[in-house]
Amino acid sequence: MGIQLKAHQPCPDCGSSDALAVYDWGTKCYVCEVVHVNDKNLGEHKRRNMSVVSNNASAWKEVKTLTHPGEDSIFKSVPERGISRATMEFFGVKSDGQNYWFPYTDSDGKIVAYKKRGITEKKFSTTGDWSNAQLFGMSHFTKGGKYVSLVEGEHDCAAAFQMLGSKFPVVSIRNGAASASADVRKYYKWLDSFDNIVVFMDNDEPGKDAVEAITKVLGSKIKVFKPQSDYKDACDYLSRGDDKLFMDTWWRAERHVPEGIVSSSSLREEVLKRPTKSLVRYPFQALDEMTMGIREAELVTVTAGSGLGKSQFIRELAYSIFNQTDDNFGIMFLEEDKARTARSLMSLHLNKPIHLPDTEVSDEELADAYNALLKDDRFYFYDHFGSNSIDTIVDNCRYFARALNCKYLYLDHVSIVVSAQEASDERKAIDEIMTKLRMLVQETGITLFLVSHLKRPEGKGFEDGAQVSVSALRGSGSIAQLSDIVIGLERSSQHPDLTERNTTQVRVLKNRHSGQVGPAGRLLYDLKYGRMCQRLDEEDENAL
Repeated sequence: MGIQLKAHQPCPDCGSSDALAVYDWGTKCYVCEVVHVNDKNLGEHKRRNMSVVSNNASAWKEVKTLTHPGEDSIFKSVPERGISRATMEFFGVKSDGQNYWFPYTDSDGKIVAYKKRGITEKKFSTTGDWSNAQLFGMSHFTKGGKYVSLVEGEHDCAAAFQMLGSKFPVVSIRNGAASASADVRKYYKWLDSFDNIVVFMDNDEPGKDAVEAITKVLGSKIKVFKPQSDYKDACDYLSRGDDKLFMDTWWRAERHVPEGIVSSSSLREEVLKRPTKSLVRYPFQALDEMTMGIREAELVTVTAGSGLGKSQFIRELAYSIFNQTDDNFGIMFLEEDKARTARSLMSLHLNKPIHLPDTEVSDEELADAYNALLKDDRFYFYDHFGSNSIDTIVDNCRYFARALNCKYLYLDHVSIVVSAQEASDERKAIDEIMTKLRMLVQETGITLFLVSHLKRPEGKGFEDGAQVSVSALRGSGSIAQLSDIVIGLERSSQHPDLTERNTTQVRVLKNRHSGQVGPAGRLLYDLKYGRMCQRLDEEDENAL
């Protein structure tokens, strides 16, 4: 009896949401490759060095030490599947008479692992270190192009490539349907470099689940190969001599929309359900009450005059949401070094402005703040050295959302992206990036906090406390039009009174959710603690 997969679960070792495969003999994570075995004699926990991971040793073996096929091994055809010798040689697959040896390479093209499959018996084993093993076949193709195909197994990879006339790249996920989500996340950038990704998983329930999982990561570029009901995989087509049918079906692959098209009657339960208050709150009471919290798939624009606290404000938002959720965050501060951004978040945790040289802070406090915020990789930072083109920024935002599973993104600021463009038409450039960011929000369900600058006003300047309006947004009306929430910050940075000089008026300029706009409380920047907090003197209490 072979291995029976019982379920997919979150991995307690690496945190993956669905990569832990549960078998009769124990569990294995196909992301971090940690194995837990029920047999106490084998040890409770072993990593990547399991010689036996199944009660049926003939079904599956896994060995870390890299071994190679013997000197007598040869490239040979697979007649029962119709795969030619030339195709097997292209992928570097050899036979030792008992097994096929499928090579897996790292990013340098070096073989780091093999998967062995019995020629006459359906038994599997692996050898080598899989931590850096790419998708099968990936090293044989250059990055980028019009088409790439993604299949479920090594033989199917060879069969599909052969039937496509060796004209289009074909790669396989590493460990069957169970590893689909983890594999495409790991190699997202390579796959995303192609215009179209044709996905052909096995024609069974795990294969269909894998298609859904892959689509959630790769999005609209996915085209799904829909086989005829009596064909399971690519090898079925080739072994039956149905190359032409395969090609015709491949060319007819359609864009996959997971949510599909639904009838109005099917929405009954959803539309009759009363809306619930957001579970994620703004850290400032007046603002939270006016906006009714923070929701998914929202584009929130924060604007203010130069040097009036926009970056500090969105850092406060990020830190607050961090403490309310277990979600991941993507940070793109284009005018600030990534290490400085990380230390600024640590400052919020410590309630100390550690960026100032006179601030007293111990090594132990710094270590505690690092462990609390940054150790577990919930924050991902954009290293903005190099191109900040519109497409680069949007592609990296998509990578944060799709590959790194970030639910909240912070882009500070849109004006610097526009200024990097060669085109002289600022309005057109802003329209372009806002349209693409709006589509990204809808496509991925992320919440995007965007910082935007203001036009230079006539008369009283924003640094003197001039009131912010939607019409003052720099460059284009598309910023306001495509945002769900627009928040303006006002502060008189030249006020003679220190308290007033450090007090920010929050103003909601647009609120698509409830329509409520206007003043939304005042925030005081505490110089001692380096924090923004709600100012609740008599004037502000009356306003609430």
